[in-house]
Amino acid sequence: MARETILVVEDEENIRELLRYNLEKEGYRVKVAASGEEALKLARVMPPDLILLDLMLPGLDGLEVCRVLKQDPVTRPLPIIMLTAKGEEADIVTGLELGADDYITKPFTLRVVLARLRAVLRRIQGPMPSYTDVLTHHEMVIHPGRHEVLVAGQAVDLTATEFRLLHLLARRPGWVFTRQQIIQEIHGDDYPVTERSVDVQVVSLRKKLGPAGKYLETVRGIGYRLRE
Repeated sequence: MARETILVVEDEENIRELLRYNLEKEGYRVKVAASGEEALKLARVMPPDLILLDLMLPGLDGLEVCRVLKQDPVTRPLPIIMLTAKGEEADIVTGLELGADDYITKPFTLRVVLARLRAVLRRIQGPMPSYTDVLTHHEMVIHPGRHEVLVAGQAVDLTATEFRLLHLLARRPGWVFTRQQIIQEIHGDDYPVTERSVDVQVVSLRKKLGPAGKYLETVRGIGYRLRE
């Protein structure tokens, strides 16, 4: 039975209580916040294991909450799944760049919420990669054991999903991975995502890698590869 603590940040009471009820039914401990200010207070006093964060909050919106959490050393490691409305692609990319781990678009099903929540928790709590499997690709150095990426000697701050995506491509430079292969390798067969979510992650990863982002190539109609 799951016993992780989930902080649900949602200003719409019916959605907030629906998530609380069903997450508690699945065995999670649940805290709720109806505003960004309340969410920051709860996250700092007793950090949860994961945050479900609505972006459209009154006052301090979800993106600002994400930014503040990722700037605070105490709350920076907390995984965040954004809850967004359809058509908010720019906000999704911004959230991923700020350090959010994933996103779910509204309207959503509880099955999708639970699957993505479990997948993120598995990635965070999963076994440590081998310390010896250090990969070098042009000016990039990837340390799986440290969960660290260096570009021209400078550390790049990546989310768990972005790191796994880059590590997957770097293990076989020049090899084209389809979007479905990427989803399966990074998230597993039970992860109900659209191929578009892979595109969003790649956009964010390219920006974070700076000049080295040019090595992440789109193969039109197929997927992505790391250029040799």
